[in-house]
Amino acid sequence: MTRRRLPVDKEIYNEMRSEAEEPSRDNALRNSILNVGLDETALNHGAQTLMQHTFSLELETGKITSQNKSGRCWLFAGLNTMRYKIMQDLNIDNFELSQTYQMFFDKIEKANYFLENILETLDEETDSRIVMWLLNSPLNDGGQWDMFTSIVEKYGVVPKSVMPETFASSNSARMNQILTLKLRGYAFRLREEYKKGAALKKLQETKSRMLVEFYRLVTMFLGFPPEKFVFEYKDKDKKFHSDSNITPVDFYSKYIDIRLGDYVSIINAPTQDKPFNTTYTVQYLGNVEGGNQVKYLNVDMHTFRGLAIAQLQDGVPVWFGSDVGKKMERKNGILDDGIYSYEDVLGSGFELNKAGRLDYGESLMTHAMVFTGLNMVDGVPNRWKVENSWGEKSGKKGYYVMSDKWFEEYTYQLVINKKYLSGSMLKAWEQEPIVLKPWDPMGSLAL
Repeated sequence: MTRRRLPVDKEIYNEMRSEAEEPSRDNALRNSILNVGLDETALNHGAQTLMQHTFSLELETGKITSQNKSGRCWLFAGLNTMRYKIMQDLNIDNFELSQTYQMFFDKIEKANYFLENILETLDEETDSRIVMWLLNSPLNDGGQWDMFTSIVEKYGVVPKSVMPETFASSNSARMNQILTLKLRGYAFRLREEYKKGAALKKLQETKSRMLVEFYRLVTMFLGFPPEKFVFEYKDKDKKFHSDSNITPVDFYSKYIDIRLGDYVSIINAPTQDKPFNTTYTVQYLGNVEGGNQVKYLNVDMHTFRGLAIAQLQDGVPVWFGSDVGKKMERKNGILDDGIYSYEDVLGSGFELNKAGRLDYGESLMTHAMVFTGLNMVDGVPNRWKVENSWGEKSGKKGYYVMSDKWFEEYTYQLVINKKYLSGSMLKAWEQEPIVLKPWDPMGSLAL
């Protein structure tokens, strides 16, 4: 279709200006927005009073954790679901697993995964969409549930005391910048050697040498991961316990022993291209070569909500992914679709529903947290308790409260034990997943 493109001419500009100056009610609101910002102007105090941090069902999960200035929420959320079991089994008040340990091996595995993808796409032009996608962000901190399980199953876990935080684990921007620069340089070298006729076997040998150098660089930022360690703790009865010469894999098997293969990712993506009761995966999404495939089962919202309720009622926390930046009041830890009256203040409505926000780039899963409670009224939830990983300074000592309407609009992923799935859902889960493009919104990483 050929058409004439129209500029903003003087006539339309004068009309815009005149229409904007017309409503007298805008003057006070405009001044408020100019002085204190839209959120303070639009804050709905009525909605705020309804979002109480009280719940009919709560799991006691210990002190809040903090990912600081890093994008490790998916690791924190995964480890937080595990520490709850350790605290119960060992009768201890508080406990934390090492997120730095998981981060270390995620960096190593992502480097290998990226370079394998580069080798797989050697015949693509450098400016092709797929190669540019791979180069865009080969090593950020983000991840998905199946990426978390791949790391745990291969490398185990360790207490935080054994591999504590470093400057770079808590402030990861410079580390990621340097490591990304290194990986892009590796990609350049592999592609250039291929153009000069290097055989694939030779390129694989080059890649292996690259990984040796890359490992050393990661130790400069995160230190060396322990191979064996001593696990010591005191329980609530002040009894001292010590377990010597234990490996990270043995520690996981002995003290956590959660069958990660029993848990699956359930999504709610109500878009026309993703029918419900169908499984999906995403091309080039992962971290561990040969590890677990990222896989989702898409279900309707009624089923989605019911699965989360069932698992919580059995006393098991729920890892979930959502678009945390939408309708969030950070100081008091409120996630509520009605917390800000943007439409009333601006005098303008917004047309996109959940499907439209996904299709048109307005929303996607950005952050992983853990459901640790909910409030039920006549068998229906109206509030959800959320364990975040942003420290104790936001929310109620780091915990957030989510309205059920926000759950419906901005929560996209739950990790649910298979035992809560119906027979038809289990059958659907066994389907070969439809492969989505790398840039599909379901390919987003939680940060």
